[in-house]
Amino acid sequence: MGNISNEALVLACSAIGAGLAMIAGIGPGVGQGIAAGHGASAVGRNPGARSDITSTMLLGQAVAETTGLYSLVIAYSLVRKPASWKAVKKVLPVK
Repeated sequence: MGNISNEALVLACSAIGAGLAMIAGIGPGVGQGIAAGHGASAVGRNPGARSDITSTMLLGQAVAETTGLYSLVIAYSLVRKPASWKAVKKVLPVK
């Protein structure tokens, strides 16, 4: 590990962090799929409440999507500006 510079180490860790943040996008997709499936099932059982069921389902899906958007913002910020070099210099000995 003697050949790795501190800057390269921070960039590599930022890339790993961005990848882990994007894994959080799986949760909203699964949640929205489950909500849509249960919404379709509910409309099948009670067609008269279609508008109420649909609006509630869409509201739930919008809330579920926010976690995916947060993970996208975090991943982008880690890739675009990995870390404050002032903070890195306090932790790692920079030459």
